[in-house]
Amino acid sequence: MSDAAKFRLGTVTYNFGRSWDIPTLIDLCSKTGFEGVELRTTHAHGVEPSLSPARRADVRAQFADSPVELFALGTTCEFHSPDAAAVREQIELCGEFVRLAGDVGAKAVKVRPNNLPDEVPVAKTLEQIGRSVAECARVGADHGITIMVEVHGRGTAHPPHMHTIMQHADHPNAKLVWNSNGGDIKDGSIREYFELLRPYIFHVHLHDLTDPVYPFRELFSLLKQTAYAGYTFAEAAESPDPERVMRYYRALWEALQTG
Repeated sequence: MSDAAKFRLGTVTYNFGRSWDIPTLIDLCSKTGFEGVELRTTHAHGVEPSLSPARRADVRAQFADSPVELFALGTTCEFHSPDAAAVREQIELCGEFVRLAGDVGAKAVKVRPNNLPDEVPVAKTLEQIGRSVAECARVGADHGITIMVEVHGRGTAHPPHMHTIMQHADHPNAKLVWNSNGGDIKDGSIREYFELLRPYIFHVHLHDLTDPVYPFRELFSLLKQTAYAGYTFAEAAESPDPERVMRYYRALWEALQTG
């Protein structure tokens, strides 16, 4: 890989890695050159707010003693519900993950919008999500944890809607996760929507790099043009031969980054 390449490869444990414990995850990432991980809530590694202080310290130590960075905790915290009590519960849950992230040594907590309720005006929901993200971002800032909002959800994944959410959030600790969605593409290119969201992009999720539709080559080019220096995380499908697939994935990633 070229010395000029600045962003790094990691993995999300949404599908790929969902059934692995922490030692297995660290071992496979170490062998295949995956430098960081985002641990998805509810999956086999078990990094959840219910962990005891001793277990949190153990998780932190396992990553600290390895070449793999525990970069983020991937939550399902979402703030679109018309029920104010439900939204408050999600904000409080995000706060629990922020404290967990600090204890286990992660740098960020991922949240998401997930829907636009049909019975509520779109503008109202976008504002509600943004203000909720701002509250989470303030809590995160108090603990040194970045809140990163995934470009995600029915309707909410539309990049102009994500831009509106981030304008309402209006907090320096609120960032975006570019999620490599089909809806990023306009007239065969992602440039327009990438440029719209680029000021907020802190993290990148990739999917199948062999996808014939999504312009990953253009994405990598845009990341390099805008001096992106963060992670690009694989959000790939499970495989019965994970080490082999991870080696292939890294080879494709290197080809895109140096091409």
